[in-house]
Amino acid sequence: MVPSPSLTRRGLLQAALLVPWREPAAGFALFGPPKYPSDFSHFDYVNPQAPIGGELWLTPATRNASFDKLNPFTLRGTAPPGLMSLVFETLMTPSWDEPNSVYGLLAERMEVDADRLGVRFWLHPLARFADGSAVDAAAVCHSFAALSGDGAAPSLRAQYADLVAARALAPRLVHFTFRRADRELPLIAAGLPVFSPRWGGGAALQELVGQPPLASGPYRIERQRGQRDIVYARRADYWGWQLPSRRGQYNFARIGYKLYRDGTAQLEAFKAGEFDLIQAFVAREWVRQYRGGGFDDGALLKRELPNHNPAGFQGFVMNLRRPLFHDVRVRHALALALDFQWLNRMLFYGQYKRIHGYFANSPYEARGRAAGPELALLEPWRAQLPAAVFGELPTLPSTAPPGSLRANLLAARALLREAGWHYRDGALRNARGDAFIFEYLESQGSLAPVIAPYARALDILGIRLIYRQVDFAVYQQRLEVFDFDMTTTGYAGSPSPGNELVDLFGSAAAMQDGSDNLWGVHEPAIDALIGAVLGARTDEALRAACHALDRVLVCGWYSVPHWYAAAHRVAWRAHRFGMPQRLPLYYEPQAWAAACWWREGEA
Repeated sequence: MVPSPSLTRRGLLQAALLVPWREPAAGFALFGPPKYPSDFSHFDYVNPQAPIGGELWLTPATRNASFDKLNPFTLRGTAPPGLMSLVFETLMTPSWDEPNSVYGLLAERMEVDADRLGVRFWLHPLARFADGSAVDAAAVCHSFAALSGDGAAPSLRAQYADLVAARALAPRLVHFTFRRADRELPLIAAGLPVFSPRWGGGAALQELVGQPPLASGPYRIERQRGQRDIVYARRADYWGWQLPSRRGQYNFARIGYKLYRDGTAQLEAFKAGEFDLIQAFVAREWVRQYRGGGFDDGALLKRELPNHNPAGFQGFVMNLRRPLFHDVRVRHALALALDFQWLNRMLFYGQYKRIHGYFANSPYEARGRAAGPELALLEPWRAQLPAAVFGELPTLPSTAPPGSLRANLLAARALLREAGWHYRDGALRNARGDAFIFEYLESQGSLAPVIAPYARALDILGIRLIYRQVDFAVYQQRLEVFDFDMTTTGYAGSPSPGNELVDLFGSAAAMQDGSDNLWGVHEPAIDALIGAVLGARTDEALRAACHALDRVLVCGWYSVPHWYAAAHRVAWRAHRFGMPQRLPLYYEPQAWAAACWWREGEA
């Protein structure tokens, strides 16, 4: 369907074509049948005979020094790692072997309404919360009301915005009503975390802070230490051990997480044996510091595991709420000043690939010139979009010979002059005489080696970048109210982009404190293209809509794109752990270890 400029975003979504009705099923896939049949016994990437017992100690990928709440659903504060995956459960659960499919968990089967405006879930008769009470339709309705209400984080409210209501049709049957027909909404409903109305004595969601969750997952919180470490104990009374979607998983008697303030302390603690697995995100550390001692004698294994996950996006974000970044030519110039090839050679040891758009390492990334269905989606917006959208997709220039940073900076200077910025009195200034000065904000300090050469390149243009590192809590608070000029953001790629785009790039999210639209993007054309993504009824239509959206975002120069790793860099303690021979296709190493590994030598 081709969007019309006269249509509202809501009207666009309501006009989406419907996909065929599906019969009640234990598995559900967006496009085509799910991989596993209704009588499958376990996922292919697990060992159904894995021994039970032992401990696994991990450290979170994000270097938060502490946590201050046990509620992962509210905006304020930081929840401990592992809480969502180990303690809470959803109605259905995804397979890591395929995109866009879910299988029975709290709900044993699901049925999409014939008009695609709702979905029913039949809850498993054995499903129980940790206190032994049944997971019933009333608990599902309570969870939905809480997670879509004012007490939940804005990103959750946005995620569930098109789920109008949840209604108990019977003790074990719940029906969700949708605002519109959308291929992804059944999966969003299937991914709803469910918790007991008795959690915290029935307190409102925003009032639940330190009360241990009352949920249905395979682990419970056993102990905490100073809001720095947390240990989860495997529940022998967990209701779902024999489910096909759980068999062979979560085999450790205890899973613990240790938190560290900085990367150096974290790595040294790993070498000293304080925890068992670590994932490296800094190439320099991987090459230069993951060596010696236990690595040389084989006590510590260092591996680069295949990474087929869509890379999503990472980059420097310019806050469009600041007048300094309103002109697309200014934003383009700032992107030209980053010398990725030098960084990759000198700092990253050649381990990264450049990100050019917002769907990196996936089939949804735009390339070349728009044509066919993609062009048809863009045509109604031709007058409002940059001309570059309809030409060959611009790419970030390389500084590898014959390219050079000097040539890129000359191009940047020309763009800045066109935008009214000229060098005089020792700085780049606009017509009012204001100097071009902005602040880069971060909390961890990990990007300081990248910011330094970037700032030097900008200085050649007469632009002053002020680097400011603040405490993580202050950083989070400032981002929640968009009090920054430039910072770094990133999001994981999705095998099926959908509703998350509303919170990332939708106009309404740009005005909502705490949303993920850090850019402040507020464009009707982008809203309409997000609508086309959500309304796609085939994979081909989804690709066309994502290509069009990616193209518009790229040509808007809203970011200075970074890079991504083509492999998971992981180290762990040898001789302690067993793991299935087959890797899943889409996974994160820590979640994979917690779910699929086992302790060697256990009975």
